Amino acid sequence: MTVLLGAGELRQLLTPRAAMQSLRQGFVAALEAQTSPQRVRRSLPSSPGTIAVLLPGLLTGIPAYTVKVNAKFPDAEPAISGIVCLHDLRTGELLALLDSAFVTAWRTGLSAALATDLLSPARTHTVGVIGAGAQADMTLRGLAQLRTVKRVVIHDVDGGRAHRMAEAWQQAGLDCSVVGSAREVARACDSIVTATWSRRPLLHLADVRPGSHVTSLGADEPGKAELDAQLLRHARVVVDDLGLAMTSGALGTAGLRRGDAAAVLGQIIEGTAPARTDAEQVTVYTPVGLPWQDLALSWAAYQAALQQRAGIEFRFHPQPENGGSI
Repeated sequence: MTVLLGAGELRQLLTPRAAMQSLRQGFVAALEAQTSPQRVRRSLPSSPGTIAVLLPGLLTGIPAYTVKVNAKFPDAEPAISGIVCLHDLRTGELLALLDSAFVTAWRTGLSAALATDLLSPARTHTVGVIGAGAQADMTLRGLAQLRTVKRVVIHDVDGGRAHRMAEAWQQAGLDCSVVGSAREVARACDSIVTATWSRRPLLHLADVRPGSHVTSLGADEPGKAELDAQLLRHARVVVDDLGLAMTSGALGTAGLRRGDAAAVLGQIIEGTAPARTDAEQVTVYTPVGLPWQDLALSWAAYQAALQQRAGIEFRFHPQPENGGSI
């Protein structure tokens, strides 16, 4: 039987803290991966949307793999839709189908929370948000589990969306303010999260304060850019995968080389590379998002669903009656 898990079921089965623990372990395990992650992306003719396939989601110790099919339509709500297919590693049996919008927001946002906590100055309790969507919101949720967050400064090209995020986080007890530009966010904060659809740099070297950190989530496809090349060259840059950072991410788009990345996040987590080398250094985390992250969350959700008997069971291949063929 295949288990169908929508956003409602996933919200009940997963917690940010448990998901972050799975992702933390995954970043280290992925350092020894022998299979390169693949992202196949295509624009849709006569449409503002794109489709992408991420595969294979593999991690040592998990007897399953994932294939994710994602559609992105920037003006839609949600902007991401699709499905994550969880398969048995030995037989290929389809174990579960999971809502891609939920899985993507959680694995992207919570991975970003881990990186932001590790790379931001320890004294920082004010976080800037540029792009007040689901991924930035999830990053804040995860970061609040890892360190004390007292204040959030928000900018979005849609002022109403920025104010709605501010109101939601004010109800959670944070001091929130909305500002009119990305530059104003950077000038007010030492820890910044950008999560936009931008195809031109939103922040330049002169905008960021010495010793600050920027997590840039939007540069996950060729041509998308949130930080200018000068800022990336100046900063200590951490990525999630070197190869994809060149073909799909910020390094390739900005014309940088593999050597311009200081480390991958797994090395920071396991302690084999330092988060920063001096207090005045600017750090940047710019991931593209990896298939194994989909697996880490999907496997945790699937195991919880089996234990709690959650989700809808569906049989794609009915059993033949009386042992005959179909």
